[in-house]
Amino acid sequence: MSEFFERNVEVIQRRWPSLSERLLVEDASLLQADLVEGLGSTLSINGIQLTSRHDRTREARLQADSLPVDSPVLHVYGTGLGDLQMELLQRAGLGRLYVHILNGAVFALVLQLLDQQQWLSDPRVELLYAGDLAEIQLPFFALPAELVLADDFNAKIRDRLISETHLTFNNREFDPQAPDIVERLQASLGLVQADHDVAELFGLCKGQEIFVIATGPSLEQHFETLRTILGQAERPLFVCVDTAYRPLLNHGIHPDVVVSIDQRISARHLPPEDTVDITLVYMPMVDPQVLAAWQGPRYAGYSASPIYQQLRRQVPKGELYVGGSVIHPAVDLAVKMGAAQVTLFGADFAFPNDKTHAGWSDGDLGPQLKAAKHWVLDGHGQRIKTQLNFRSYLCELERFIAGHPQVRFYNSSRAGAKIAGTAFHPELAS
Repeated sequence: MSEFFERNVEVIQRRWPSLSERLLVEDASLLQADLVEGLGSTLSINGIQLTSRHDRTREARLQADSLPVDSPVLHVYGTGLGDLQMELLQRAGLGRLYVHILNGAVFALVLQLLDQQQWLSDPRVELLYAGDLAEIQLPFFALPAELVLADDFNAKIRDRLISETHLTFNNREFDPQAPDIVERLQASLGLVQADHDVAELFGLCKGQEIFVIATGPSLEQHFETLRTILGQAERPLFVCVDTAYRPLLNHGIHPDVVVSIDQRISARHLPPEDTVDITLVYMPMVDPQVLAAWQGPRYAGYSASPIYQQLRRQVPKGELYVGGSVIHPAVDLAVKMGAAQVTLFGADFAFPNDKTHAGWSDGDLGPQLKAAKHWVLDGHGQRIKTQLNFRSYLCELERFIAGHPQVRFYNSSRAGAKIAGTAFHPELAS
């Protein structure tokens, strides 16, 4: 045990005794640590530099400048080498600085190598593991290196941090004045005016169970079960997302409701044949040719997106929640219809068994397996491949679930991402 470590841990033991016990069992020996030199020096962990190797202080100053000067409470995610903490603690108006550990082993290693007593001893500092809280705290700065190095325990918070950081970039495509959006909404106007209001469906299934079916690879485990349940007199309502519709049809399963929101959905995804008894719930960005060809009842609704602001005033309709994926309005529809229990199928947010979707070839629905550079934890606690937007969709679904504690949410599979707020279905999840 190094002299630095003893002194650093002494402070932590005094101020946060239970946290110090956790730190003492972190295994820093599993990390590949190297000194990297430039105009200055820094520490590289598993090939990732914790800070600049040229001017750590200037870098910390730039990071600090991104946070509001007048905020009495700030949050730093990742511990780094202590530079950002020291910079922020120079602010006289700062009353509390929360430092959230993203990788316990990395922090334990830094405690062995560098003196961190000054910021650890400051009475304004609160130290905790990021994963101890279910949600991110604002305003924050997340140290980029530790977003990459985040360990399994803190992975859910890492995903929320990255999703929040990318929010503005991800929303760039949804400009209400964009010509393609204006043109599509104008083309859909007549259908929206003539079709039912999605709000007419709200409350129709009070106290019932609803199956919400997405297109993740784990759906393939359940085709036979779903077909059997569909034939029962007393059964849950089947609500599926648009891309799950064709794979379900191919296995003899006709859902009760299909939900579609995406302008890229075509008749290839939603073939109109034999749809007389199937309800289509849609948002006006869906191709009007696809809508017009649908033989069954159509119900229009909106999201909170600014692109629907004018149309919402012109033709009032009910609203469904959208967090980037069609899974969100499908789940919200189930809740607003009055479901007491929602069971998710194919809600994987990842690529289990090295597949992207059930019933579609690699790349048919956009992402290819080779594009999967990120990971989430599955229902077995193992890392599985995914991509950033899937992690963002997962975060938003988990937030939605947390906001509806009156509904029981079940996940039908452990193969995909573990979804906070759901339980594994006792009969369906293997």
